[in-house]
Amino acid sequence: MGFLRSMKPLSGKSRMTMLLVTAAMVPALSGCAKIQTHQGYIIDNVLVNSIQPGVDNKQSVVQTLGRPTFTGQFSENDWYYVSRSMRQLAFGSPKPREQMVMRVRFDQAGNVARVDKTGVELAVNISPDGDKTPTRGRDRSFFEDLFGNIGTVGAPGAGAGQGR
Repeated sequence: MGFLRSMKPLSGKSRMTMLLVTAAMVPALSGCAKIQTHQGYIIDNVLVNSIQPGVDNKQSVVQTLGRPTFTGQFSENDWYYVSRSMRQLAFGSPKPREQMVMRVRFDQAGNVARVDKTGVELAVNISPDGDKTPTRGRDRSFFEDLFGNIGTVGAPGAGAGQGR
């Protein structure tokens, strides 16, 4: 208590300086905050675990989980539910914290044949290698690329022009 009595009140100029310093620090410190985002399906484990092969069909899956995030590219009988939570610190790159990809596969009759789930262990960070994409094969110079096909156009076995 004796310490508080010995403190002198701040002058108007000191109060203004302290207020400005505090106001300047708030945005600076907020830039260090963690940013958490969620993308895709919101998981309800009870509902996700209730989908059973041989019991459910397309209609019951839609009623339980809703429409899928996307369907298979080559078959309408594969439905995917994708959920991902990301975290990011200030200006860093976002990193997956949790991920769930659930594939529901249906048979030809529309009944659930299989349910597969994967997690964040399959998330891969793809890092481009500079401004050049590495390719396999031989390295050709500019002039080999420019003049390399001279004489091969219309030659047997060298393209679509044959057999017409």
